[in-house]
Amino acid sequence: MTGTVIEFYDFFIYGTAAALVFNKVFFPELGAAAGTALALATFGVAFVARPFGSVLFGHFGDRLGRKRTLVTTLLLMGLSTLAIGVLPGTGTIGWLAPALLVLLRILQGLAVGGEWAGATLLTAENSPAKVRGKYALYPQLGPSVAFALASATFLTTALTMSNEAFLAWGWRIPFVGSVLLVALGLYVRLAITETAAFARRDTATTGKRKIPVADVLTAQPRTVLLGAGSTMAVFAFFYIGVTYLTSYGTATLGLPRPTVLAMGIVGGLVFAGTTIAGAILSDRVGRRRMVIVGNAISVVGGLVAFPIIDIGTAWSFGLGLSVVLGVVGIAYGPIGAQLPELFPTRYRYTGAGMAYNLAGVLGGGVVPLIATALVATYATSMAIGLLLAGLSVVSLVCTLLLPDSADESISAGVPARVAV
Repeated sequence: MTGTVIEFYDFFIYGTAAALVFNKVFFPELGAAAGTALALATFGVAFVARPFGSVLFGHFGDRLGRKRTLVTTLLLMGLSTLAIGVLPGTGTIGWLAPALLVLLRILQGLAVGGEWAGATLLTAENSPAKVRGKYALYPQLGPSVAFALASATFLTTALTMSNEAFLAWGWRIPFVGSVLLVALGLYVRLAITETAAFARRDTATTGKRKIPVADVLTAQPRTVLLGAGSTMAVFAFFYIGVTYLTSYGTATLGLPRPTVLAMGIVGGLVFAGTTIAGAILSDRVGRRRMVIVGNAISVVGGLVAFPIIDIGTAWSFGLGLSVVLGVVGIAYGPIGAQLPELFPTRYRYTGAGMAYNLAGVLGGGVVPLIATALVATYATSMAIGLLLAGLSVVSLVCTLLLPDSADESISAGVPARVAV
């Protein structure tokens, strides 16, 4: 949980900065609207890199072990984030500034692409089968806690300095300060041991191929696609909440930046609460059933959230944001156990990571950009709600096509059922 919070904190402070200041620092010549759109596009670049990160680090995670791979992803994320914090703006080094920004964002995407699967496997592979959902929820708390922490960090800077100071150098503090969190994460990760399931993996079958991604694409391509589809709505809701609504609240609704950031803390805590509930309940009623419930509720959540947000008050914004992020946790909590249960140990890191990060591309990388275009075209935020509801229906169908994995044994190396 500690490492995942740190990695996603680094990932999210970029999104907050992209929504608030990157249009002025790195794309000042484009104007407010176009600059914000391009800043959010650089945020989405990382989602394209995430599947490649899951393949790259999944390879080493399945071949060399979970622990060493996770140390590497944490270092890559930490150094990339620090570099963004000290990167000069366009006014200083010209076009090189946005070019380096995109490159560093790609490195962040590679790192977080390899992070999630390894972190969840550390807990899921070491947990008792009957309470695997409860154990696997701890890495799942990383995004919610990280978003609340990122919002709190930017809120502190906003309350302690002028807008001019924030634009000039204040936004850099969260990026540079994350070095302290990375040091803590390294201390924790260097102290952990390798998972028992990896140590007991079937070495005879492991040696058949030296590239785990080839095993995944040969044996379980349908599982990867359905797993990604079932999780797509989770990403769509979450990244609309943590990136698009940050910009929407300040630029469109005219709410003060501290108010929007404070409500981000509230939304993150609501997300954490529903994540805990969804994960624990999945041990009782099954992973698949809880993800189905989460996606079904998301259909309604997508339709009601923006009418509430558009009331335009601070409290209505906080309530609407809590709806957007709250529905996410119901399905997000169980997938920390569900996706690993769908793949054998010898390529579990790669398979679970590919499904998770492909969903990130479809739901998190593309949807905020589409949302910006929809509002510009139809002049109503309800178009975003309809988009979210439609994606929830797609995720619901994909989940119905997956088997329930709650009874699978992953400690022996191969799940009891493999959906190909």
